Amino acid sequence: MVTTPTAVAERRAKVRQLAQTGASSRAIADKLGVSKDTVLRDLRQPDDMSTARAALRARKVAQAEEAVSQASAAAQAVADANPSHMITDDATARRWCGALRAAAAQLTAQADAFTEYYPSATG
Repeated sequence: MVTTPTAVAERRAKVRQLAQTGASSRAIADKLGVSKDTVLRDLRQPDDMSTARAALRARKVAQAEEAVSQASAAAQAVADANPSHMITDDATARRWCGALRAAAAQLTAQADAFTEYYPSATG
């Protein structure tokens, strides 16, 4: 019997769904018309969707980590440059001040979101 990857994935999803209801391996096998060994093998296989979600989450966490690191480095670079004490024209001062205030507002919004989502970690 030839089984397509899609059919296998669908069967594994059904096996997992039935297993979560508390059905025995034998009952799942009987219901799906497969052997008990197939059910046990399917349950041992990683859930492709969970694996894909975990990989996506890991990429997003790495991206966020890099972004926070870059933001911290940029803030330190601005502090080191101390632009507020430079002699410059009014237009440049206004542009720098506006850019810093906009960035500060975005970062403050993110920090506030952390406080709401992770109160025990940020309190």
